[in-house]
Amino acid sequence: MIKYKLRCENCEKLFDSWFSSSLEYEKLKKKKFLNCHFCDSKEINKTLMSPNILNHKEKKVKKIKKEQDIRKKILEFKKFIKKNFEYVGNNFAYEARSLHYGEKKKSKGIYGNATKKQISELQEEGIDTQVFPWIDDKNN
Repeated sequence: MIKYKLRCENCEKLFDSWFSSSLEYEKLKKKKFLNCHFCDSKEINKTLMSPNILNHKEKKVKKIKKEQDIRKKILEFKKFIKKNFEYVGNNFAYEARSLHYGEKKKSKGIYGNATKKQISELQEEGIDTQVFPWIDDKNN
């Protein structure tokens, strides 16, 4: 989508309009489908427009805001996991196999630490595991 500032040559009013492309604007103008919102004239032209460019500082602020939002979501999910799952520490692979192959089923799921190799082996065995980014609750 592209936004153009248009000018009516009849009443000299300015208004904005959106087009799917610059080619689309040209097609509509050639077919005289563009008209002034104020006087209904078909004499419409594009005016000079300044591009909408974010400066470096604005980009950095947006990036920081996005990172903060992601961090907040991860921390919310981490809180949910701690509340609803049992922590098994470094015994995660063993406990996951015990739950998967054993007759005894726990009412709570588990979470803990495992190496990439252990996770890969568990997944090859058909044991559903998920890797989650575990971040500290610190603000810095």
